[in-house]
Amino acid sequence: MKSILFNKYGPPNVLKFGDVAKPVPKADEVLLRIHASSINSWDPGLLRGEFPNRLIFGLTKPKIKTLGADVAGRVEAVGSSVSQFSPGQEVWGDLSHRGWGRFAEYVCAPENSLALKPTNMAFEQAAAVPQAGLLALQGLRVVGRIQAGHKVLINGAGGGVGIFAVQIAKAIGAEVTGVDSSNKLQAVLSAGADRVIDFAVENFTRCKNHYDLILDVVTNRSMFDYLRALKPQGAYVTVGGELKRLLQIFMLGPWIKLASRKQMRVLAHKPNQGLDELKDLIESGKVVSVIDGRYGLDDIQRAFRHFAQGTHRGKIVISVA
Repeated sequence: MKSILFNKYGPPNVLKFGDVAKPVPKADEVLLRIHASSINSWDPGLLRGEFPNRLIFGLTKPKIKTLGADVAGRVEAVGSSVSQFSPGQEVWGDLSHRGWGRFAEYVCAPENSLALKPTNMAFEQAAAVPQAGLLALQGLRVVGRIQAGHKVLINGAGGGVGIFAVQIAKAIGAEVTGVDSSNKLQAVLSAGADRVIDFAVENFTRCKNHYDLILDVVTNRSMFDYLRALKPQGAYVTVGGELKRLLQIFMLGPWIKLASRKQMRVLAHKPNQGLDELKDLIESGKVVSVIDGRYGLDDIQRAFRHFAQGTHRGKIVISVA
């Protein structure tokens, strides 16, 4: 089968398009014919071998053979003990906790790593959702605990996680402000944001507005800057960003809560938890995929370069089938 080969850390040109053996499912696994996947921020970090990825995936060279966590495709075969799925069904999921490797024509995955995909989505649209959509949902609802009427700010609102977060927050009934670069603001407004801020023009941490929740996708400021923009008993949740900022929040967050009653939290992503709720939001028309770039497996290097520019609105999708 065709696959993207990942044998060493480096820039996008280390990724190669080649052939590997088609996998065979174990008793508890599903063999999936992949139709589409998508790039998430963890993929470039793993490609470059950033710390702490090397501690997990190999110090000098990667233990995994290809990248990609999101998957949407059709079940081709099932193991002898699989009960949830049968050949021909269309499924989706985030397989980051099961060895990655979704930039390929086929993959074997445990049945509890997959779910039936939304009926109103094509494979490419569905492949854009699992990781980014659930980071947004878990950050807003599970950790941030937003409610209707809350004022929410999303920093990095024009990227993959951010676009989903805007839509989910609006579906819950929040008042949403989106922050990003000027070229993404129209996409953020189209996703449903009530107000947008160009970060190059206005520093939201020094504005008069204060928020019940700040969901941060980029985490590029001091935690004390974010504290200024929170209401009393407000919450700040980050889903990723600069390591030094994340460590600062881990170390000082509990003390900040004791002193000010404001919460500073780092989301611990739980793959596929909440996927059914996200599916309901999609099938009801409240959440859609925003795709800015579709690439084939044999064009993977250009897809990663596009992602690295940081100008994409929403997700970059890899079409496999």
